[in-house]
Amino acid sequence: MAAIHQEFVVDARPEDVWDVLADYGAVHRRLAPGFVVDTQLHDDTRTVTFADGTIVHERLVDLDATSRRVAYTVVGGNLHPSHHHAWMQALPEADGRTRFVWHTDVIPADLAGPIAEFVEHGSTVIRATLSAAGAVRGSS
Repeated sequence: MAAIHQEFVVDARPEDVWDVLADYGAVHRRLAPGFVVDTQLHDDTRTVTFADGTIVHERLVDLDATSRRVAYTVVGGNLHPSHHHAWMQALPEADGRTRFVWHTDVIPADLAGPIAEFVEHGSTVIRATLSAAGAVRGSS
């Protein structure tokens, strides 16, 4: 198994970031426009189409407003891990900012490279989208 982890701080209130994350079927419009070109929601599963043509079916595992965390798992599409579980969370930072955390566990480990590239690129887009009204304060 491999773990991929990204986090960064944005000039946006945690409740505003949560509003975007909680909109599970609108990734292409609200969270990662351009990186994700379409999202279709069917019950608890969304079909996500990426700009490079990759399509994944992601089942919602948890949508927790108290912790501002969304968790999902890949259940189909043209990416074929034997296990994929990811979560994103909006954590409060000083001065009303938000630490955005995106963590993914994947098996087999040889998919970690390509998925890490997706997460890195996606994080760049998400950071820019969430920071549209202000500057990014940090990154790790």
